[in-house]
Amino acid sequence: MTEDTSKKSVVVIGGGPGGYPAAFHAADHGMDVTLIDTEKNPGGVCVYRGCIPSKALLHIARVIEETAEAKEMGVTFGTPKINVKQLREWKESVVNRLTGGTGMLRKQRKIKSIQGRATFVDEHTLQVTKPDGKEEKVSFDNAIIATGSHPTVVPSLHIDSSRVLDSTTALDLEDVPKSLLVIGGGYIGLEMGTVYAALGSKVSVIEMTGGLLPGADRDLVRVLAKRLEKKFESILLNTKVTELKEQKNGIKVTFENADGEKTSKVYEKVLISVGRTPNTKDIGLENTGIKVGDRGFIEIDGQRRTAVPHIYAIGDVAGDPMLAHKASHEGIVAVEAILGKKSVFEPQAIPAVVFTDPEIAWTGLSETEAKARNIPVKVSRFNWAASGRAMSLERTEGVTKLLCEPDSGRLLGVGIAGVGAGEMIAEATLAVEMGATAEDLKLTIHAHPTLSETMMEAGEAFYGNATHAIKRG
Repeated sequence: MTEDTSKKSVVVIGGGPGGYPAAFHAADHGMDVTLIDTEKNPGGVCVYRGCIPSKALLHIARVIEETAEAKEMGVTFGTPKINVKQLREWKESVVNRLTGGTGMLRKQRKIKSIQGRATFVDEHTLQVTKPDGKEEKVSFDNAIIATGSHPTVVPSLHIDSSRVLDSTTALDLEDVPKSLLVIGGGYIGLEMGTVYAALGSKVSVIEMTGGLLPGADRDLVRVLAKRLEKKFESILLNTKVTELKEQKNGIKVTFENADGEKTSKVYEKVLISVGRTPNTKDIGLENTGIKVGDRGFIEIDGQRRTAVPHIYAIGDVAGDPMLAHKASHEGIVAVEAILGKKSVFEPQAIPAVVFTDPEIAWTGLSETEAKARNIPVKVSRFNWAASGRAMSLERTEGVTKLLCEPDSGRLLGVGIAGVGAGEMIAEATLAVEMGATAEDLKLTIHAHPTLSETMMEAGEAFYGNATHAIKRG
């Protein structure tokens, strides 16, 4: 049975990892699609100013680190020479190749593209302001809001200085400062700190809570923090910044610790990375019946439908977690809802990855969340010190951790800290989604020698008989 989509039109506002998959999926089902975005080609913040350029730079950081680590194995290289201009051009070439590809795919699907900023005039009309200042009205039957987010601004720390960076300007890589303070110990701050430290900056991190990556599993964070303590100049916890002041030689930063004691230090540059804010202001939502919550997220149902039934919201504007892959799946659900399908967004697990060195990744229920919600779990761990592959890489600091139902052994969540954790978490996510048990992991033959074997051995550890772990009575 074919769907009658001839009279349905949809406009997608935002061409990021939520918007353009939604537009592509709608076009593949015969819908009349218009994609509106401020950039010439699809990609959004993720490709232009986020996930992709940061991961390109993190790859370079890892290459530099591996060069240094090889010395312990008997191989010596010369001191790396950093050509910042060439590095920046290579990073931008990665972005251009990807966005050029998405632009081509958009044209192949015959999707109408409008470059500009869209604002709701009413519940069936948008006004688009183009780069040249001209305006165009766009009418629609259905709309999908995928406007993304922007770096959160702390008013008390806002000063007009090129020495103060956010997650976007830090990726421009204008130079490598001798010293860099990262305000915020979240994943973006730690990833960018890792990049700049590898390139030669003396990096310090300040976090106002008692630990890095607030909310993440402490077992995983401990593995990362131990290595970062060696890479970074300092990590200050339970400390907040009260003032930034530009001087000739840098930014004077005033700190206040938990006891109220204040100290100051000058850094060549400061990166403020304290989270992201959804782009729900200044898009005309007040001209519609769409409801927005206290944190700025658009209120939606399971099909990503807003209070206005023919308008949907996906991605960062639709609530946590603010992750690209979550947005992509929401976009598919929204389109299928428009098509009248019984589709709903209800994943058992959404993986999250921090691309530091080592990487940490988790999916499903975390131990922190289980304790907060009083959910009984049995935890099994396999430490990578007993992994042959980790040993051959000289990276035995990792851990693979399972959270299971105590009686059935059904997987509720998985956490991994170590090299390649971001790739390994895919198996874990599939296992949680499929309702797999620790026994399923235990009985699944994994290739040897690989890091993925630690999933199998963590499954064995649930039953107290991991092959390469000491059995405790």
